[in-house]
Amino acid sequence: MKTVILCGGLGTRLSEETVLKPKPMVAIGPRPILFHIMNSYAHFGHKDFVLALGYKAESIKEYFLNYRMLDSDFKIDLKTGKTNFHTPSQIDWEVDLVDTGLNTMTGGRLLRLKSYLKSTFMLTYGDGLSDININKLLDFHKSHGKIATVTAVRPSARFGGLKIDGSKKVEHFIEKPQTGEGWINGGFFVFEPEIFKYLKDDQTVLERSPLEGLSRDGELMAYEHSGFWQCMDTIRDKQLLEEHWNSKNPPWPSNV
Repeated sequence: MKTVILCGGLGTRLSEETVLKPKPMVAIGPRPILFHIMNSYAHFGHKDFVLALGYKAESIKEYFLNYRMLDSDFKIDLKTGKTNFHTPSQIDWEVDLVDTGLNTMTGGRLLRLKSYLKSTFMLTYGDGLSDININKLLDFHKSHGKIATVTAVRPSARFGGLKIDGSKKVEHFIEKPQTGEGWINGGFFVFEPEIFKYLKDDQTVLERSPLEGLSRDGELMAYEHSGFWQCMDTIRDKQLLEEHWNSKNPPWPSNV
């Protein structure tokens, strides 16, 4: 089963990093967040990827073109150019890298990949990590028979919550509380090919009319995930993910 990862956005809220590289190439530890996301899927046996590129697409292409060379010890014959690697690669993924346009919206990027996606497929964003069990997500999707499944998450609030009385006295404080009862779109979608009926052109935003239409038609189901989930919108988010990595026991799969 193919997994689409949306990698084409400008990442303007993380401009400290993305002025030089696309957001999926921002490093968490020694590797780009994109690698960590792909490894999360590969951990559950899903190793066939389609990357929807856009902003600074060449950076992601260069990373994968040079991955084996930079990640291995090798011997090279400078006369013939023949290269022999001293150790086998641990990575057995297949990756389609497709330039879906600089200014294309999320739904438009997916629409441009239609010819690659002939059966059930997964999709997520190139800037979020989770400890979601991908196979349980797929089992849920298969159980309901609808066109689409979205993973619903309830992230912690960015700041501590305060309850203040009339005299401005703090009656209650809780650090990083859950954000009420509201679930939000956490990515980690599963789609049937019928999703393409809901996509119009490059300017289609997946999170607007397509998902709204699927919901209206009773074709969108939510897989509720209460475990770890963290997007990387800001430098603060990146630092939080770095802290998890440096703990030597990050909550997302990190077996490679």
